[in-house]
Amino acid sequence: MVIPIIGLSILLVLTSTSPFSLDSNTGCNSHDWDCSLHLPLWVSETEKAAIEDRLEGWTKDLETSGADIAILASCLKKPLRPLWISQKTVIWINEVPDYDSWDFTPIILVSASSTSGVTQHRTTSEFSWNYIPGAGDDEESWARGLSPNLFWNHAYDLISTGPDVCNQKVADIVEKDRVYRARRGQDAPQITIKPSISESSPCLDPLLCSDLSNITISSSDEERGIFWLGSTDLALGSSQIAAECSSNVDCVLNCDQWPISVHHQEAEAYLHLPIVSSKMDRFSLFNNLSSAVNFAKSNLTKGRTLLICCHDGEDISVCVCLAILISLFNDEASFLCGLLG
Repeated sequence: MVIPIIGLSILLVLTSTSPFSLDSNTGCNSHDWDCSLHLPLWVSETEKAAIEDRLEGWTKDLETSGADIAILASCLKKPLRPLWISQKTVIWINEVPDYDSWDFTPIILVSASSTSGVTQHRTTSEFSWNYIPGAGDDEESWARGLSPNLFWNHAYDLISTGPDVCNQKVADIVEKDRVYRARRGQDAPQITIKPSISESSPCLDPLLCSDLSNITISSSDEERGIFWLGSTDLALGSSQIAAECSSNVDCVLNCDQWPISVHHQEAEAYLHLPIVSSKMDRFSLFNNLSSAVNFAKSNLTKGRTLLICCHDGEDISVCVCLAILISLFNDEASFLCGLLG
């Protein structure tokens, strides 16, 4: 709700302090602008009232912040209003209306997140909606060093490359820009991209290597995508790989949101723990760790190999595997049978 609040605060400042009244191009009187609070339909009236009660204070904070309101007033011809867009949003059925016909300046708020997967369902008295975690934050984890300016300068090239070579195209653009700035004495740090399991040879973080020096990760051609942790009988992989190659292991611990079909006949050889990311439920992983460790203990005690999988084999499954290692293995990566009661 931050952007609607900021937008309305700006409008309130403009209409109270702006030196102009009638715009010569639009004939629009700024003091007649719609300065009501516009929020998504799923925001309750109680929350809306709470925001409105604090607007006066936020507006005063903006007035005393030193922001150059005069420059904004000179270029803003219509009041600001946010529009919320997701992958499934339908606002205009046939075509987008001409911008001049709008009585406001739109602020387009886009959610880049996928609508698939487990979502938190919230309901008000009239509307219901699914909460989709934002993909626009934490850009250092997904932007691969691509700044907003670099993106817009190469937007058409990036879009035309397609998904198969997009990452390589981004890497080329970022490196060329880095070299350009470095030659001119500008700040140009080397961009390091963390490789995924599927893209590179498996490796451990150096900080972990000091504590798990006896564990090596290996993969074979016959089990492409399954990564074994030394002689622990533990392996990591994606849920897709687990479904395709489950015959190569004795049992599977599936930490994906969705169940998979495996080749094992025995019920105790497969456990599905639908663990979701911390953005969806911050206690989901914690609440399932005990079941995961007990399942691993039961099967490792019988000398079975265990594949731990999640959606991409790089996130939740790694956390679960670390919990199993800490709980059931010593510093020499030896299995401590019967350690837990």
